Amino acid sequence: MPSTSTEAMLTMKAVAADPNSYVAQWKQRTQRKALGVLPMNFPAELAHAAGLLPVLIQEDTEPITAGRNLLSEFNCGYTRNLADQAALGRLAVYDGYFHADHCIQLLGAVDVVREYETDKPVFFGQFMSSMSDDWTFRQVLEKLNDFRKELEIFSGATVSDDAVGKSIDIFDENRQLMRSIFDRRRSGDAALTPDQLQVLVKSSMVMDKQEHTALLREVIAAHGPVPRDDRIRVHLSGHFCHAPAPELLRLIEDSGAIVVDDDLFHGTRYVSTDVGPTDDPMSALASAYLRRNSAVPCPTRVQHDADWDRYLVNSVVTSGAQGVIVLMAKFCEPHMLFYPELRKALEAKSIPLLLIETEHEGLPMESIRTRVEALVERIRRKQLTTV
Repeated sequence: MPSTSTEAMLTMKAVAADPNSYVAQWKQRTQRKALGVLPMNFPAELAHAAGLLPVLIQEDTEPITAGRNLLSEFNCGYTRNLADQAALGRLAVYDGYFHADHCIQLLGAVDVVREYETDKPVFFGQFMSSMSDDWTFRQVLEKLNDFRKELEIFSGATVSDDAVGKSIDIFDENRQLMRSIFDRRRSGDAALTPDQLQVLVKSSMVMDKQEHTALLREVIAAHGPVPRDDRIRVHLSGHFCHAPAPELLRLIEDSGAIVVDDDLFHGTRYVSTDVGPTDDPMSALASAYLRRNSAVPCPTRVQHDADWDRYLVNSVVTSGAQGVIVLMAKFCEPHMLFYPELRKALEAKSIPLLLIETEHEGLPMESIRTRVEALVERIRRKQLTTV
């Protein structure tokens, strides 16, 4: 019997809360390997084409213990938590680890994974961060072919162009369904709360894509349009690698705001760009890597015609957001360095802004509530003075 919408949401919520249990069950059911993937740009379609389950390793909720001794306190909470998971055996369900980004803190966490998971392969393929040069596409394509070769060795299977094309279609379908939900929210449909949307995205990062797509269709069919109320409309920005705490997302909307758009990794950023149909799937993947940064610019990339600050201002205009809440993971260097540009761009357009620094443990929730309520009140007063 097919799941009801509620059952579908509960299934995805369980996966989002405990990815490793799903991975273990999938491995037992399929007798295939699971690949631990690190954010943000690993070409998961290639791993899927090799018959693997590519799982974006999530920050879990366990207190950081061993991780504090393995990485400096000025590493972000995600990387220290990742080190903690590796040191204490919570990553044992994965058969190998691949990643494509080169955040210095993330490389430190990968070194810890390599140290504690000595019998498993770890592969790092560094994509170009300079997006506008003539040689960028060619070098990205070369790196994708390196991934392809390494995945063939890891899986013991040939990764054909036909298999890659089929995987691209499967992933694109999932992204399109996810984007339809974000588009509806942007246009005024508040059927799902931010923490529910996060469940959809996080579970997509973990589950077999076709399984997830089937559940996603049930959720979409069951949630018709919900008129937007009079809460203050805000855009959530930031958090490139890991998900904001669900209780923080609930607090924001409980404080008189309603989230109408975002550029979070566990949100719009993850599903922004399709690979698209092509006779050359490897070139299509390379093109998608470049187009993704044009769709939702990232401060870890350099592109002359795409700026995160300009994108953010345009997004606020498009969605009708009345303010921006920036969620910055503590010690996230790319975000910290780019934030002054964001602030200047928003202030130049008189767009109210609130910066909330997040950490793995110990968020001062009541203090944050007071600050969000103050932002909401400031925007309401601004509305009254401009009427």
